[in-house]
Amino acid sequence: MPSRPRVVATDLDGTLLRSDGSLSSRTREAIVAAEAAGVPTLFVTARPPRWLDELADAVGGHGVAICGNGAFVYDLVRRKVTASRGHDPHVMAQVVADLREALPGVTFAVERADGMGREDVYAYPVEHSAVTVVGELTAPMSPPVGKLLARSPGIDPDEFLRVVEEVVGTRVELGFSGAIGLAEMTAAGVTKASGLAAWCEEQGIEAADVWACGDMPNDLPMLEWAGRAHAVANAHADVLAVADVVIASNDDDGVAQLLESLL
Repeated sequence: MPSRPRVVATDLDGTLLRSDGSLSSRTREAIVAAEAAGVPTLFVTARPPRWLDELADAVGGHGVAICGNGAFVYDLVRRKVTASRGHDPHVMAQVVADLREALPGVTFAVERADGMGREDVYAYPVEHSAVTVVGELTAPMSPPVGKLLARSPGIDPDEFLRVVEEVVGTRVELGFSGAIGLAEMTAAGVTKASGLAAWCEEQGIEAADVWACGDMPNDLPMLEWAGRAHAVANAHADVLAVADVVIASNDDDGVAQLLESLL
């Protein structure tokens, strides 16, 4: 294993960002210093593109993030999705129908390159832009859907996710990023690992030359793919179990400390 990576790929919420969602000045400075030293930091996040503009000045010289759990590649400089891997519309329509049958009262939203589309009954705190009410989600949508989101108020969150997992099977990828009672679904085969691997292949970077950092189960594919897996101390037990290295928590700037160790 190389003593120094060519890129550090990191999750955002719960990993790079502090618990209040902020990016510390120490972390911001560490990203800039590591980039100057030849080790860029790549954001690999469940966040959709519209939730990333606030971090555009921190991503480093390459200005790229892999988001939507691998569904989108987002150019933060131009604020433009440059690549996307969406749901097969027919598979998604059947998944939606099956979930409606199994979970009466379930509501849906979608993340696309042009923003969110949500049913009018979908519970959503509107603190970010590009949100459109689409009525009832019953038909395939255009442009392609990167992430299908589902909520079911009134059902125990753990039971809700158990039923969703049972219903969708292998037709989609069900990722858990820590949002309680939220089912996040990408197309089959679309994960943080596949999105990161595709970007690295374009850059001529091998998996062995990537160090990855994460905290939640949706980070597991990326951590297992990368040459070296780092879990922040506050990570989910499943993430801690597969990590090669446990670093300091997000609130103690664990990723910043890792980047500083490379300088």
